[in-house]
Amino acid sequence: MSFSTDLKEELLNQKVWDAKSSMKQSEQIDRICVREAFIKTGFINNPNKDYHLEILFKTQDKAEEIIEILNRYYINAKIITKNKSYMIYIKDGEEISKFLAFIGANAAMLKFEEIRVIKETKNNINRLVNCETANLNKTVNASVMQIEDIKLIRRLKKFDDLPKGLKEIAQAREENPELTLEELGLSLTTPIGKSGVNHRLKKLHEIAESLRK
Repeated sequence: MSFSTDLKEELLNQKVWDAKSSMKQSEQIDRICVREAFIKTGFINNPNKDYHLEILFKTQDKAEEIIEILNRYYINAKIITKNKSYMIYIKDGEEISKFLAFIGANAAMLKFEEIRVIKETKNNINRLVNCETANLNKTVNASVMQIEDIKLIRRLKKFDDLPKGLKEIAQAREENPELTLEELGLSLTTPIGKSGVNHRLKKLHEIAESLRK
């Protein structure tokens, strides 16, 4: 069965009115109104895909009445016209979770939250991986250009004329093309910071550029 079908089944198995509930009567009435509206014409998408919950109404007044109830409980929903009907919809995961809790669909809410946590964790991991990949590509591309500069200086027999610090960073870059500037600085006999490494590599680039001209 679908997530939406399971949710409706859970709602149908609940008591319409719970006399023993500590909830205020007005809140129970609001809950029943929203719950019954969802059972009749509501739908919730599989949260493994997109977040989407909707309820259709024949009249604008009824749709606005439900929107007003949801707003009272700080649940943000929107309304649009659809095929001569009116549709209330929610596309935010947190707001859908609040909606499920409000109508008393605790099992569906827990399942929804479990899926949402896993999904968002995966998305965060993917973002980190993409960021790391982009940073690595940036490092590699810069490293290739730096090594080209050093090769030119060597090829034109100017390497031995370089100051000791520039020779050291040049050799370190040739031997470690994959290192970041910070890691490259730490690999030196006397470690230097990222800005120091960047300064020396810029000097090498300036020398290479003057040789190219």
